[in-house]
Amino acid sequence: MEDMQILDMYFSREEAALDETKQKYGKRMFVVSNNILHSTEDADENVNDTLLKSWNVIPPSRPVMFGAFLAKIARNLSLNKWEAKKAAKRGGGEVSIMLGELEECLPSPKSTPEEAHEALIVTDTINIFLSTLEKPARVVFVLRYFHSESIGAISTRFKTSESKIKSLLFRTRKKLRTHLEKEGITI
Repeated sequence: MEDMQILDMYFSREEAALDETKQKYGKRMFVVSNNILHSTEDADENVNDTLLKSWNVIPPSRPVMFGAFLAKIARNLSLNKWEAKKAAKRGGGEVSIMLGELEECLPSPKSTPEEAHEALIVTDTINIFLSTLEKPARVVFVLRYFHSESIGAISTRFKTSESKIKSLLFRTRKKLRTHLEKEGITI
């Protein structure tokens, strides 16, 4: 079923929209969730939470890129769940490493309306930066920092060494930091 048809079902408040969404995008939502949570049960629960969240925000929202919209919800819910677990047991793991890698080139989180507006500007600036990258670097960056894939999984996908992926990510983060500073965004 096409995304527009599924979204029309959401707007008609047909519960079958959830089944169609899970059938079409369930695996993607699961992979994004599992890459962060490293738990099949938690990832399954997160897929259901993502479906609930999509039901609650559509309408009024009508996402242009439905798959990316769902992946972003799954990612954000997973990171929230991961943070809660980390606070509960002070764990670490791959997500801590991934977030630590980005810490050096991104501003800290914002809480006031002015800071939230600045965060939107940072997001736009990062998107512009990503559009300037060659496709392999952009894909690797998104797989690592949006889909939370491990270095090993990315190197397997690209049939290259982990050290090459690490170097590519390091150079890309360095370019991102330079780009943000050039745009007047303080780190």
